[in-house]
Amino acid sequence: MSEEMIRSLSVRGVSYSYRRLRQPERITEPVLVLGGALQGMYGWPQMEDHVGPVADVVTADLPGMGSADPLPPGPSIDVVCAAVERIIDDLEVPRINLFGFSYGAGLAYGCARRFPRRIARLALGGVPAHISDAQVELWRRASEHLAQGDNEAFATLVAQGLMCLDDRRHVARRKLAYRYVRRSMLHAARSSQHAVESLRRGISDRPDFSGGLTDVPTLVFSGEHDTVTSPARQRDFAATISDSRFLTIPDADHWVVLERPQEVADLAARFFTDGPLSSAPCLTPVVREEPSPADPACV
Repeated sequence: MSEEMIRSLSVRGVSYSYRRLRQPERITEPVLVLGGALQGMYGWPQMEDHVGPVADVVTADLPGMGSADPLPPGPSIDVVCAAVERIIDDLEVPRINLFGFSYGAGLAYGCARRFPRRIARLALGGVPAHISDAQVELWRRASEHLAQGDNEAFATLVAQGLMCLDDRRHVARRKLAYRYVRRSMLHAARSSQHAVESLRRGISDRPDFSGGLTDVPTLVFSGEHDTVTSPARQRDFAATISDSRFLTIPDADHWVVLERPQEVADLAARFFTDGPLSSAPCLTPVVREEPSPADPACV
């Protein structure tokens, strides 16, 4: 049975915390999970269930997220990566496995480029390697709604902008994922002290996905209907990384971790233990659900 530990740290005068579920019979390095800008350390139960049996699972409220202190003015990537390396030091391990999803994929990639010797394996999902002008405009409008206190409009706009709601494309658990994303965004708008600033940084402080990466085994995966950054562009990004593999997961969009959560967690566990990926359940299509005329169209 895992043992929970929460530790408070600081880096460059900014306080933050991380949570470690210690697994007594672990067979690989700890797995640090980095999620979206408005996701906190308690939002990854599926990773705990599937990765927990083989590794310590570590989640965090990094600077500027969750319960942590706000980030200082200016570019944030160096501060956040320093916070991640401080976690590795505090874990008292030479290396970790790093899982980054969406916004967290940019952070994880930045960490791997800064200190590759501390990263045993790198898994990146829903990588926002290319953001269109339409996406930037959507996030600008979302931040305006949030700043004006229109939380309902903010949550709806973000949920629609991050998902493919086109009935012609089969997305597993579409309705459930939509409700969850919208509810999560609404909760973040009402409770997060960093929500407005996180959105504004997401527009102006973009991660650098150029330059490639060497000496870190890397897995990049995308839902086949990702409308934030297309699978083709994510595949091109993966090609800049030596010793990398790219997988497209059927019947999912950008929120593949919600639509096929158990399968994604299983994929991560396989990758972080050097297991076979070709037989992973996430690569098998799921049974098509009956389309509903009430589902909104893809935006």
